[in-house]
Amino acid sequence: MNPPDGGHAGGAGLALALPGASRRPGGPPPVEIRGLWVSYGDRPALEDITWTAAPGLTAIVGPNGAGKSTLLRAILGLTPAQRGEVRLLGAPAAAMRGRVGWLPQRAAVDWDFPASALDVVAMARAPRIRWFGPMPRREREAARAALAEVGMADHADRQIGRLSGGQQQRVFLARALAQEAALLLMDEPFAAVDAATEAAIVAVLRRLAAEGRSVVAVHHDLATVPAYFDQVLLLNRRVVAAGPVAEAFTPQAVAAAYGGRLLRFGETAVLAEPGG
Repeated sequence: MNPPDGGHAGGAGLALALPGASRRPGGPPPVEIRGLWVSYGDRPALEDITWTAAPGLTAIVGPNGAGKSTLLRAILGLTPAQRGEVRLLGAPAAAMRGRVGWLPQRAAVDWDFPASALDVVAMARAPRIRWFGPMPRREREAARAALAEVGMADHADRQIGRLSGGQQQRVFLARALAQEAALLLMDEPFAAVDAATEAAIVAVLRRLAAEGRSVVAVHHDLATVPAYFDQVLLLNRRVVAAGPVAEAFTPQAVAAAYGGRLLRFGETAVLAEPGG
């Protein structure tokens, strides 16, 4: 499906972020998207996405096939867009990707690669390291400090594939910390992790937000959205609703995004099939 030649439809959603609500005094919004279209062949993946992310912790929520991962990859330029503009931290996306940390889905990583946890984290320091010769002591210490912050200091020398799923997620979070990124994009950071790892990740993300850094994460657990995130983007190829969790994450918006009836909302959310 090709985008129309006319003006933007604005996402045809229930609610959009309020103009200016995503901006904080003295700094640009972490992500600005205008009229973004992405297709895989003739199959539309994202249609006319216009959205401004607020500083802090933002969840991208929607059903399977809604385009959540595609949106993150399009923001990063890993998936080409047919049309649209993406700005990161107030500048064109291509100029700012060095200031953006990226935590992909675990399935996208080659866990057999012969690298230790410390090696993986140190890769984030690559712009500060000479191409030849040993890693400078300062950079190695920074990588070890990042591992310590996520509780992985004792596993620094272990090959990445020998770690548990939760430990692997902590290592990639440490990598983003070592990069000192102003914006962190995360694709399902809580998938296949234990409760302790999930709590540790949330604690680190809250600290990053308190320091003025921003996180945008694909998230599947509806019940924890209010507890973990400040802002939410409900997505189903188009923007369904966006804004502060207290305003945008309503039973009606969630049901609209998932194409069904929301039978329960709060600690437990159950969606019925359309017409069920």
